[in-house]
Amino acid sequence: MRFFYSLFIQFYACLIKLASFFSKKAKLWCVGRENIMLFLEEKCTGKKNIIWFHCASLGEFEQGKPLMEKIKQKEEDVTLLVTFFSPSGFEVKKNDPIAEIITYLPLDTPKNAKNFIQIVKPQKVFFVKYEFWYNYMHQLSKFAIPFYYVSVIFRENQYFFKSYGTWFLKQLKKCSYFFVQNESSKTLLNQHGISNAIVTGDTRFDRVHAIAQQSYELDFISSFKADKKLLVAGSTWLPDEKLLSELFQKINSGYKLVIAPHLVEKNHIEQIRKLFCAFSTVCFSEKETKHIPNYEVLIIDIIGILSKIYKYADISYVGGAFKTGLHNILEATVFEKPIFFGPHFQKFNEAVELVERGAAFSIKNAEEIVQKVVFFEENLSFYYNTCEICKKYVAQNLGATDKILSEL
Repeated sequence: MRFFYSLFIQFYACLIKLASFFSKKAKLWCVGRENIMLFLEEKCTGKKNIIWFHCASLGEFEQGKPLMEKIKQKEEDVTLLVTFFSPSGFEVKKNDPIAEIITYLPLDTPKNAKNFIQIVKPQKVFFVKYEFWYNYMHQLSKFAIPFYYVSVIFRENQYFFKSYGTWFLKQLKKCSYFFVQNESSKTLLNQHGISNAIVTGDTRFDRVHAIAQQSYELDFISSFKADKKLLVAGSTWLPDEKLLSELFQKINSGYKLVIAPHLVEKNHIEQIRKLFCAFSTVCFSEKETKHIPNYEVLIIDIIGILSKIYKYADISYVGGAFKTGLHNILEATVFEKPIFFGPHFQKFNEAVELVERGAAFSIKNAEEIVQKVVFFEENLSFYYNTCEICKKYVAQNLGATDKILSEL
């Protein structure tokens, strides 16, 4: 099965290379992996205490950052290596000062995994949340290098818990320790013969709380908002933006709208402008030449500031749950305001818990948000109670990073 797995990985790489002729993201994925081994040899030579963190993308990097920071505080001579699978993470964080070495993860082939481990010689390895790379786990186990999964969630429908996935489950059992988010994940691992797991929670709570505690002001958002209420829509995709255009037609008299799309490519920004052609729209990149308060819709056409913009929201909307998968709602939750998102959120533990508590609301169409917004306006005590639930939820879930460190 390992042979067929590696064959599939190669086939996947071929598809990405074909897509690179049409997709900027796919091209970055390919170009970014050129000459990685030479780069690593140059950067890792002479380094004796390398700790490797692997993050699928930007969200996982933010999730792992509290642990990275604590490790660097405790170990003065440590060298942090951070790898990304996706350009969405690497392109934004490739110059982050937290790590001495930041690069893409070479494709998970037997040869790449062996060369990577022999060059890097990591002392410890942390995979943040998910991405289970068979050949890398095999090589880490072969060289007796401890590796851990941090803030991971497991579900019964994952293939390594199926009868046809037992070959991969054997590889998972080589993991040194699993720091899982919830009891159901631990129970599932126990049922499949894995006992080295502990519930530590989600390190993202520590990260978003740290961001919220920072002292900062985004003057351009305050200026844009002026005397109206603000709906901040983050990490949106086209289905979200179509819904938001319908919604804004009904609430624009009392609200302004900030849209921070997941994709900030020029073509997508133009799509958003067309959807909101009935309103005055302005982009972040135009803020120095346009009088921001005169506009109704502000489009954030850069990556990296959304987590700070949520601070100014009266209501937040988080995209992805209509098609691709819900994005990070904790960035919004930490600022203690009601949150809306689409119907496909069941795989996201924090979303399920916030819906159960009445602090977040899954919607299928614009009318459902309108009804809730009107209800908030007419029942302010309910609105403030929703905000308080968000506050308590974050407070109750802090401390995952310290729990992991104490176990290590």
